[in-house]
Amino acid sequence: MGNLMARIRARIRESKDGSDPSSVLLEECIREIDVKSKILIIGGTGYIGKYVVEAGAKAGHPTFALVLENTISDPKRAAIIESFKSLGVAFLYGDLHDHQQLVNAIKQVDIVISTVGGDLVAHQVKIIAAIKEAGNIKRFLPSEFGNDVDRLHGFVEPAARLYRTKAKIRRAVEAEGIPYTYLVSNGFAGYLNYFLNPFGDSSSASPPRDKIVILDDGNPKVVFSKQEDIAAYTIKAADDPRTLNKIVYLRPPANTLSYNEIVSLWERKIGQTLEKIYLPEKEVLEKIQEASMPLKFILSLGYTVLVKGEMANFEIEASLGMEATDVYPDVKCTALDEYLNQFVSE
Repeated sequence: MGNLMARIRARIRESKDGSDPSSVLLEECIREIDVKSKILIIGGTGYIGKYVVEAGAKAGHPTFALVLENTISDPKRAAIIESFKSLGVAFLYGDLHDHQQLVNAIKQVDIVISTVGGDLVAHQVKIIAAIKEAGNIKRFLPSEFGNDVDRLHGFVEPAARLYRTKAKIRRAVEAEGIPYTYLVSNGFAGYLNYFLNPFGDSSSASPPRDKIVILDDGNPKVVFSKQEDIAAYTIKAADDPRTLNKIVYLRPPANTLSYNEIVSLWERKIGQTLEKIYLPEKEVLEKIQEASMPLKFILSLGYTVLVKGEMANFEIEASLGMEATDVYPDVKCTALDEYLNQFVSE
């Protein structure tokens, strides 16, 4: 689309002397092409949702956030709501569990992006039903934002339940013939400390400075990217003809590192060597069984990505999908090296 737009604009410039009456038609065409798709984000005040809403608005899309009526006046959400308002985001009142409200909201847009999490992931079947009835949506992005759930084999509860649910949502989308894009973002950089310090202070965003627990041998490659970058790629992919019914993987080379490599990177930044405690796979499984939530869930995710290495242990098949940084080189993706700089002086 970008190359087409450039060619059309060049043709218009060539025709500005008025000798070519087709310049008028070209200008009308470019105005029509330049109209951005209207995007609805469901779950827009959540952890990743707020970044996706912001990215949509900043990219020039008419951006809508589905919210409950009491969300607008919720003091806990005040900062997010004011931020959305400053960006020109429109609010549509609706409840995931109210079918008609969902249909009414969806009829006002072109693209639906779901960023719901937790138990609401399973309830995306209600979004699917509403999209099917509305009949106007040209793309749906269900809530993925993690591993490719169709590629997972080494998983345990309680993470296994979430993986299975996301896979079922994929199958439901496909069964209804709804045009889709699956955005496989892999890990959020904002959650990196949960994996670097699972048995320590999870309230701290900074990686540990004394000792670190490494699940198994620490060699499988993992991927962690900044939430703002994930959101930017999501918006890019949502309206791209190349990504229709495809999977878009976010695997920036600078962010695709082994656990050991991340630890070494951090050690170099702080100028000290951490005490490393290696936890063999058998003991990881035992810890999962013994732990209570939320540690149980964090460790079960860690088992899949850090022990079994199922974020980046396969080649991306061109017939099924593409890698985001290859497709969108214009998006500046923050390297993990750069991301960690913010914690050095803490």
